[in-house]
Amino acid sequence: FFTFFYFLILMDKRILGIIIPIFVVTIVALMFISSSSENTTQTNNEKIGLVINSPSSSISLQQFDQIFTDASSSGIGRSNVYLFWNVIEPIEGKFDWSQSDIIMGLNEKNDLKVTLYFSIINGETLGPFPKWIGKPTLNGINENELVNTLDVILSRYHIVDSVIIAGETESQFRYNENFIPVYQELFSNVYDGIKQKHPDIQIGNSFALHQVINKNLKHIVTDLALGDFVAFSYTPTDSLNEINKTPEEAIIELNQIFEIIPNKKIGFFEISWSTSNFVNGDYISQQDFIEKLFNFYGQNESEIEFLTWYRYIDQEIDSCVTKNQKIGDQTITVGGGSSMGTSEHVIERLNQYNCNAGIVTIDQNYKSGWNEFKTQIQMLN
Repeated sequence: FFTFFYFLILMDKRILGIIIPIFVVTIVALMFISSSSENTTQTNNEKIGLVINSPSSSISLQQFDQIFTDASSSGIGRSNVYLFWNVIEPIEGKFDWSQSDIIMGLNEKNDLKVTLYFSIINGETLGPFPKWIGKPTLNGINENELVNTLDVILSRYHIVDSVIIAGETESQFRYNENFIPVYQELFSNVYDGIKQKHPDIQIGNSFALHQVINKNLKHIVTDLALGDFVAFSYTPTDSLNEINKTPEEAIIELNQIFEIIPNKKIGFFEISWSTSNFVNGDYISQQDFIEKLFNFYGQNESEIEFLTWYRYIDQEIDSCVTKNQKIGDQTITVGGGSSMGTSEHVIERLNQYNCNAGIVTIDQNYKSGWNEFKTQIQMLN
């Protein structure tokens, strides 16, 4: 009765989708919004986060509530929420909160701050946008409509303290550098509009560090180091999505961020290490990387806005990436030149990598990475 579908992953693994019967939505939303956090002596670290997900496409609300509780027991103080314009505002001025109220309610219940990913740029893809907007080019995006929509979202969800409006931004401009000034102006105007209404919200763009390094795109990051922070996702992989680094080498790559961006706060939006031996991962290397990642964080904490691990729990294979992802009523096709490429070989490895990037197995047994993650947060606190 309470079963609903949750967490379809878009392209670079960033889509949150919940499909839930209408008669259940009202009950559940009221339940979570009215719920207060249980008294606890645990101190949450608001700078450390987890992407909290479901192990399968179908899960009961009670089960997902428990997953949130278990993930939050690590001591994290934030998570990512992925919202898309065509889902949240399918009709101009009319908002559908059925999906977002539940996930935001779970975050609030567990005392988690939220980094909101609101997709204007999604790698090579723009949007997805609602039908009433159409499919605008970059210079056709109405900044006033964008500001108004973000204002409504941020006014409703006070747990959001950071907003990212472009992800894998380097892929959008890799072959379109002439559009960089267009986006610089768009971002600046949106930034100013949001700051007038929500001065405490931190706003930035995100880049895939592994792609920036592998494809020599550092200059694009420098040109688009806009806003309050510059965020990065990171996987220790080559162009085939296979792990080709040691944990030590991965930390060296992370340190390159401070050379690329010397004068702004850095957000680590999605950091991961897969345990799939299909892509050369395993439990020990993941645990080792987590230990070294927290040492890196401790050495650079003053320069870091937040650090979020992708993800809490493994997912069923082939549920993490497909060539064609549907968000609301729009289908996004993975094209050539993106991190996934067009090769079945590459996409297969991306699926294996992403679906096994959790620190807990599908059957909810803790990996050694979970114990390391939890221990390191406790040491920070």
